[in-house]
Amino acid sequence: MLPSKVIHNKAGRCVPLLLAALIFAGCSGQGPQAPTVNVQGTATGTSDSYLQQMQQSSDDNKVDWQLLAIRALLNEGKIPQASDQLANLPQQLNDVQHQESLLLQAQLKVMQKDAAGAAQLLQQIDAASLSKEQQARYYQLQIAGSQGLTQLRAYIAQEPLLSSPADKQKNIDATWLALSQMTPEQANGLVINADENTLQGWLDLLNVYKANVSDPTMLKAGISDWQTRYPNNPAAKMLPTALSQVQNFQQSSTGKIALLLPLSGQAQIFAKAIQKGFDDARNGALAQPAAQPQAAAASTAPVDANTATPVDANAAPAAASPATDSAAAQPAAQNSDSAAQPAVQNGSVAQTAPPSSSAQVQVYDTSSQPIDQVLAQAQKDGATLVVGPLLKSNVERLAALQTPLNILALNEPETVQNHPNLCYFALSPEDEARDAAHHMWDQGKRSPLLLVPRSSLGDRVSKAFAAEWQQLGGATVLQQQFGSQGELKQGINSGAGLRLTGTPIVAQPQQPQGVTIAGLTIPAPQADTPAAGDGSVDSLYVVATQDEMALIKPSLSMRVSSRNMAQIYASSRSYQAGSGPDYRLEMEGVQFSDIPLLSGANPALMQQAAKNFNNDYSQVRLYAMGVDAWTLANHFNEVRQLPGFRLQGETGNLSATQDCVINRKLVWSQYRQGQIVPAS
Repeated sequence: MLPSKVIHNKAGRCVPLLLAALIFAGCSGQGPQAPTVNVQGTATGTSDSYLQQMQQSSDDNKVDWQLLAIRALLNEGKIPQASDQLANLPQQLNDVQHQESLLLQAQLKVMQKDAAGAAQLLQQIDAASLSKEQQARYYQLQIAGSQGLTQLRAYIAQEPLLSSPADKQKNIDATWLALSQMTPEQANGLVINADENTLQGWLDLLNVYKANVSDPTMLKAGISDWQTRYPNNPAAKMLPTALSQVQNFQQSSTGKIALLLPLSGQAQIFAKAIQKGFDDARNGALAQPAAQPQAAAASTAPVDANTATPVDANAAPAAASPATDSAAAQPAAQNSDSAAQPAVQNGSVAQTAPPSSSAQVQVYDTSSQPIDQVLAQAQKDGATLVVGPLLKSNVERLAALQTPLNILALNEPETVQNHPNLCYFALSPEDEARDAAHHMWDQGKRSPLLLVPRSSLGDRVSKAFAAEWQQLGGATVLQQQFGSQGELKQGINSGAGLRLTGTPIVAQPQQPQGVTIAGLTIPAPQADTPAAGDGSVDSLYVVATQDEMALIKPSLSMRVSSRNMAQIYASSRSYQAGSGPDYRLEMEGVQFSDIPLLSGANPALMQQAAKNFNNDYSQVRLYAMGVDAWTLANHFNEVRQLPGFRLQGETGNLSATQDCVINRKLVWSQYRQGQIVPAS
C-alpha cells in the first residue's frame, strides 16, 4: 500500500489536468466563431456565400446577411432574385438596416431604369447617418439616376468619399465626360451657388478646354494656368485622363507621307480625284472663299451621293459616275439660290491645314501588291505617316498588321477596333444616315420612317440610322423599302401610292458598359428598346436618286394629305447636278444634306473644282475628301489624342469618336418656293 502522502500528491497533480481537459472540451463544443457582418461596410463576397450565411444564422445577424446577399445579387446583375429577397425582408428593421434597404431598393430602381422611383427612395435616406462607404454608393445612385446639375453635384460630393485612386480617377473622368457632353446651351444655363467653388472650377476648366482645343500648345498652357488658379480642385491634383494626354502631346510628323491609293482597276476613278484634292491642298492651289461669300456664293447643287459613296470604293465605278444629262454641264450658279453655310460648332475649330513645301508625298499603288507589303515598303522608304488605303478590303486587314506608322485610312471597316495609331475617314451612306439621325433628333422628331431601296445599300443605311437613333434615346425605327422606278411608276398609275407605314428595323446599338465605383456595380441596362410610339410618323428619311425622288414625292401625296404629311428629309443622293426649277418646286419643303463645298461654303474653290472635273460633282465630292485628308494628316495626333478636337473641312465639320472614326456634320438645305435655302 502506498503512503497516504504519495496518494495526495498524485491527486494534486491530476486536478490541473482535469481542469484543462474540461476547458478544452467546453471550447470545442462551441464550434467555430460565426463570421462578423457589417451592412455599412464593403461587400466583397458572392451572393451564394451570403445566402448560405443567412440560412445558417438564427440570430439578429440573419437580416444583415440577407441585406448583403441582396447587394451582391444586384452587383451580379441577378435582378429577379434580388427583388425576391427585398420583398422577403422583415417589416421590422432597425435604423441601420432600414437605411441600407432603401439604398438597395434605389439601386434596383436604377437598374430597372426607373429614375423617378430611385429619386423618391433616395430622398427618404438620411445621408448624414450613412457610413462613408454607404455615402459613396448613395451618390453613385444619384449619378446613375439623374443628369445635368444634379448629376454634377453628386459626382463632386462623391469624390472625397473615395479612397481608391482608381475610383477617384473614374469619378474625375466621369465628371469631365458629363461636362464635356453638355451642349453650350446646357452649360451656359447652369445656375450654381456662390459657395460651390469646386463646381465653378470644373466649369472654368471646360471653358479653357473649349477655347483652346484646336491649339494643343495653348491648351497645355491653359490647363497649367487653371491648375494654379484652382489648386484644391480634385481635377487639379488628378487630371481627367482625356486632358492628361495633352501634357504629353507631340505634333504629328508630316515630313514624308505615304499616300496609298488604287491607281489601276475599277477604283482608279476614285483615287485620281482624291489625289488631286490632296495635292492641291499640299501645294497651296486651293481657291479661297470670297470676302463676302453670302453675296458671291450661288447655290451649287450637291451631287448624287451614290458616291454611295466615294469611299465605298469596292463598288463599281458606275456608282460614282457623273450625271449625264445636259443640265449637269450647266453652271450651278444659274439657280441663284442662297448658299447654305456650314454650321460652325461652338469652341475653337481648326481650319484647312496650310500648304507645305517641305512635306514629301510618295504615292503607292495598292492595286499592284498586298497591303502589308505596301506598308512595309513605305516604312522602309522613311514614311512618317500613311494616308490610305481606300478599298474596304485593305482597310479591314489593317487591324491585323503590326506597324508603327500612323495611318489615316480612307474607309471604315465593318467592325472598328481601337488602335492608337489608326484613324478612319470615310464618306459613306452610313455616315450620312448617322448625321441625318442627329439632325432630325435635334429638330424634335421622335417617330421616323425610313424609305430606302430594296438593296444592300438600303439595309446598310437603315441599320446605321436605327443604331444611331437608339443611341440618342429614340424608339425603334420603322422602314419601308421600294423597288425599281418601274414599280414606283406602277404605284402611281394604279393609284396605290405610298403610305407612311413600315416594319421595325432590327438594329444592335452599342451597349454602354457597366459602372463600378466604391463597390457599387450598376450593369449596363439590358432593357428592351422603347416601342415606336402609337404608330404615327412625324418624319421621313428618304434615300433615293433624283429620278426616284421625283416619283416618291407625288406617290406620298396620293395617300397622305398635306395636313398629315410628315417632314421629309433626304440624303444628297436625291439631288444631282442640273436639277431644274420644276424639280425644285416639286420638292417644296424637303430638307437634304450635303458637304459644305457643294453647299456654297467656298464658292471660289467650288468653281475651281467643278472646272477641273467638267462639272462632275461626284468627282468634286472625292476632291473635297482629298483636301480634308491633307488637313487630317497634318492634325493626326490632335484628332487621335484630343477629345473634342474639331476641323472645319470641305466634307463637313469633322470630329473623331473614341475609336478615331471621323464624324462629319453636314450642311442641311431646304427647297423653298423653287429656291434652295439653309434648313431652319
